[in-house]
Amino acid sequence: MKTTLEELHTFILIVDKGSISAAAEDLNQTPSGVSRTLTRLEKKLGITLLRRTTRRLNLTNEGERFLQSAREVIQALENAEEAVGSKNVLSGTLRIDSASPFILHSVVPYLAEFQQLHPEIQLELFNSERYIDLIENRIDIAIRLGNLADSSLHAVSLGQSKRRLVASPRYLKARGSPKSVEDLQNHTLIGFTDPRELNHWPLKNNGSDRYPIKPHYAASSGETILHMARNGLGIACLGDFMTIKERQSGDLVPVLQGACVEQKEQIHAVYYKNAQLSLRAGVFIKFLKSKLKNAL
Repeated sequence: MKTTLEELHTFILIVDKGSISAAAEDLNQTPSGVSRTLTRLEKKLGITLLRRTTRRLNLTNEGERFLQSAREVIQALENAEEAVGSKNVLSGTLRIDSASPFILHSVVPYLAEFQQLHPEIQLELFNSERYIDLIENRIDIAIRLGNLADSSLHAVSLGQSKRRLVASPRYLKARGSPKSVEDLQNHTLIGFTDPRELNHWPLKNNGSDRYPIKPHYAASSGETILHMARNGLGIACLGDFMTIKERQSGDLVPVLQGACVEQKEQIHAVYYKNAQLSLRAGVFIKFLKSKLKNAL
């Protein structure tokens, strides 16, 4: 092997930090020393990995491909180290990404218990309302709701969550409860700015099982919509994982239950197929799946 682990690690760090100087600071080295390591790696490979400009560094096409392979090598080494270490002590950083509502309602409540089981694992949580590139953002696991379209991702099912219409008692007292789907035309409806398909509510409607709405209020985050509904602004359609506490407390009540169609949103933990799943990532997925089994 021509390259060394030090060179791979330095290359990855330069990309992740965005500059040679930032990587040097993290490595406690001089920028010139880090630059020499990068140049040495490029000479060994016979390719240019990064284009240097006065303002930024840009990966070449070869650099992008090599970066992915370099990450896999480092990940494989970490897996090997974990495998030969104590089976009861997993360590390292685990980066998890999902939409804010799922993180808040279905991950955060279980973090304390997970930390007690695995105190040496450091969790970093990221909130992305839209799908992101896992490798570019150094995400180990992304938790995604709905249908998966990216065939490059390996998916592990965590369960499914039913969508239903809800409103606050205050709103229904002021405006009355809708008796039919047609009555929704006389009510204030809260929907999504994106994705638009979430504004097709699971209701029986003229032979169809979808009822397209035109929201009076719209938001990009389900968490914002939850707060709007809880504060009496209108009727919303949300996943059960978000509203279970509010429905149990009576802060939100189901609407038009007789007209609702059973529609469950799939929930998956995803990662790239060509990247080995670290032991700590596998442990977290198994842990979260066991918790959601009784919560969804």
